[in-house]
Amino acid sequence: MSQHKPIKKAVFPVAGLGTRFLPATKAIPKELLPIVDRPLIQYAVDEAREAGIEQIIFVTGRGKTAIVEHFDMAFELETTMEERGKDMSVLDPTRATPGDIITVRQQVPMGLGHAIWCARAIVGDEPFAILLPDELMVANKGGTGCMKQMVEAYNEVGGNLISVLEVPEDEVSSYGVIAPGAQVSDTLTEVTGLVEKPPVAEAPSNKIISGRYILQPEVMRTLENQGKGAGGEIQLTDAMARMIGNQAFHAVTFQGNRYDCGSKTGFVEATLALALEREDMGAEVRSMAERLLAK
Repeated sequence: MSQHKPIKKAVFPVAGLGTRFLPATKAIPKELLPIVDRPLIQYAVDEAREAGIEQIIFVTGRGKTAIVEHFDMAFELETTMEERGKDMSVLDPTRATPGDIITVRQQVPMGLGHAIWCARAIVGDEPFAILLPDELMVANKGGTGCMKQMVEAYNEVGGNLISVLEVPEDEVSSYGVIAPGAQVSDTLTEVTGLVEKPPVAEAPSNKIISGRYILQPEVMRTLENQGKGAGGEIQLTDAMARMIGNQAFHAVTFQGNRYDCGSKTGFVEATLALALEREDMGAEVRSMAERLLAK
C-alpha cells in the first residue's frame, strides 16, 4: 500500500442561519438542535474523531459561539454534578483538548465553497476532510462511520474522495450527482464528472453526493479564483469539477444510512430512527409510535 499524507484536519461549515427551523434557531444554532439527546454537531465531531481526525475547524458566523461552548468546560454544571455524585461520562464526548478546536468566521454568506476557502490558512498544505453536520450519517450496526470508511479508502488510493449514496433515479434532480468511471471495488468508484441537480433524463448515475469529502489542498487555490455559480454563490461542486482530470478523484459508497437534517421531515425521521435503536428507550418509542398511528 502506498503512503499518503494522513488526514488529520476536518472543516465543519457551521455559519448557516438555519432559517428553515425558525423560530427554534432564532437564538440557538441549528447545529445544536438535538437528535434525541445529542446535538447534530456532536454526531459529526464524533464521526471525525472515530476516523482519526485531530483538529476540528469550525467555519462559523455571528451568533454561533454556543457551538464552541458546547465543546468547552461547563464549570458550574460539572462542579454541581460532581458534588452530587452524578455520572460525568455523558459529558466526555463534549470535551476537547485545548488547541484541537479552531474557529474562523465566514463574514458574508457566499456559499459552501466560500466557507471552505475561509479555512485555507489553517488547512495549509495538507489534505483535509469536510463534514456537513446537516447530513447525519449513521453506520450500519457494528459498522464504522462514513468518514472512517472514507479515510480507509483514501489510504488505498489517495487523491480526492467524496461520499455517495444510491437513490431512486426519480430523485436525482434534487442532488449533486457523480459521473462514474471505473469500479475499483464494491464501494469505490472513479469519478469522471460532477453534475449539480441534473434533470432525471440527463443524470449520469443515481449516486448522489452526501456531505462528506476528503480533498487535497489545491482545492483552496481553485476556490481562490472561482466565480459565483448556482444561486450566485461560490460552489464547492464547481471547484471539485475543475480538479477532476488533474488529480485522482473517487467516490465511496457509504455503508449506512443518511438523514437530511436540514429539512424538518428529515430531522424527525432521524430522531425517530435513532430513538428506536436505543436500548434504553427503543421499545417504549416503538409502542408510542404504534399507539399514535392507531389513532
